[in-house]
Amino acid sequence: MRHSNTNRKFGRTKNQRNALMNGLVYSLVKYKRIVTTEAKAKELRPQVEKLVTKSKTSDLHTKRIIQSQTGKFDVAVELEAIAKTMSERAGGYTRIVKMESRKSDGAKMAYIEFVA
Repeated sequence: MRHSNTNRKFGRTKNQRNALMNGLVYSLVKYKRIVTTEAKAKELRPQVEKLVTKSKTSDLHTKRIIQSQTGKFDVAVELEAIAKTMSERAGGYTRIVKMESRKSDGAKMAYIEFVA
């Protein structure tokens, strides 16, 4: 039974899902805006929000925590710069905007970006 289990599986194993989310986090931090499916964007949002909140306290410990969660130290450095611009915000660092469905398979598409 799946009572109170709200995460999406995307037809992947746990390791593949973690790799997918780490790649999406890296792409979002690097490019500030990515186009993906609506389900992936909705699953990505809480992870990125938590990482930005952690990176508001800029010290080596939080950078290493972010590195351990994402697998890349570059993400921690970029998130520190993003967190400085959003220091006065209490949350809601990302925005999901729905787009047209993908023509090939009809998947709902959306882009996720950081709020300026």
